[in-house]
Amino acid sequence: MRLAERMSRLGTETAFEVLVRARALEAQGRSIIHLEIGEPDFETPRHIREAAKKALDEGWTHYGPTQGYPELREAIASSICRSRGIPVDPSHICVVPGGKPILFFPMLALLEPGDEVIYPNPGFPIYESMIRFLDAVPVPMPLVESLGFSFDLDLFRQRLSRKTRLVILNSPQNPTGGVIPARDLEAIAEMLRDRDVMVLSDEIYSRIYYDEPPVSITRFPGMLEKTILLDGFSKIYAMTGWRMGYGVMPPWLVEAVNKLMVNSNSCTASFTQRAGLAALNGPQDESEKMVAEFRRRRDAFCQGLNSLPGFRCAIPKGAFYAFPNIEGTGMRSRELADSLLAETGVAALSGTSFGEYGEGYLRFSYANSLENLMEAVDRIRKFLNNR
Repeated sequence: MRLAERMSRLGTETAFEVLVRARALEAQGRSIIHLEIGEPDFETPRHIREAAKKALDEGWTHYGPTQGYPELREAIASSICRSRGIPVDPSHICVVPGGKPILFFPMLALLEPGDEVIYPNPGFPIYESMIRFLDAVPVPMPLVESLGFSFDLDLFRQRLSRKTRLVILNSPQNPTGGVIPARDLEAIAEMLRDRDVMVLSDEIYSRIYYDEPPVSITRFPGMLEKTILLDGFSKIYAMTGWRMGYGVMPPWLVEAVNKLMVNSNSCTASFTQRAGLAALNGPQDESEKMVAEFRRRRDAFCQGLNSLPGFRCAIPKGAFYAFPNIEGTGMRSRELADSLLAETGVAALSGTSFGEYGEGYLRFSYANSLENLMEAVDRIRKFLNNR
């Protein structure tokens, strides 16, 4: 027996591969500082955990509606209306197990072989993986460091073609921590408004920002009905293991996503949806404290990275990643990432884990204690000075 050919086009996430290698070194007694994996190092807030326990005791352990419970979708709609300033109806919302189904299901519903998809590079590796898996054509858009890791709009205009079917945006971004300026989003909206093109706007880090709130492309005229907005609970509520995300999309696409949910997951777990309801309707102070702590770590860690020989680190405006330029070290990205893990015990990711335009960069997650972050800087400094 053999696997279907399409499986050869399916990628993975290097973060989990590096995590396995790092844990293997830990099992040998090595001291490892984990800066590779992209999840908050905070506990899910207590009131959310208590809501889940209560839901289990009350019997929320059976099948629920494929699209998600109405009361949760209503709470999501209210949250989106407040945060994005756009009118959203609960009927436009699909609740799914994690954020990735809102990448996979709409792409599966929209893309034919040969359709072109413009996506950020370096970017979340599952974008390109899904594009290739569906036999569509990936069209990478380089994120430009000098532009705050935004697009070169002239290049974006050039790469739009009659075959472009989908444009993927991510702001705040993984891996760069960049935020797309409102003026750039307005220009992109102008270019797309009258085209037969959909936008998939990955806004999973929408509430983890450090300056002005990020703007959603759905704010611009004509774009709400052309956009799939992806968000969820994993990052802002430290609920990565709960597997719950959602998408906001036009009604005709909701129907397609519901069909794919029926054929794959049936529904999102009922008790986790009750926890999600508590997350949205309950106190937000724990999330706000988490973001404030991320800001403190960002400031100290990026200052430390910028003091390293051969490093240059732009200050991220959102998410919890630092993406330093390491060209000054004279080393390739993967070579340096591998050497840091093997020789210093600092687990980071090569920029090329996020695409070809990530060469010359490393990604560090600063979802770790300030003490460990500063220790990582010291270990890297010693490694660079001893080369």
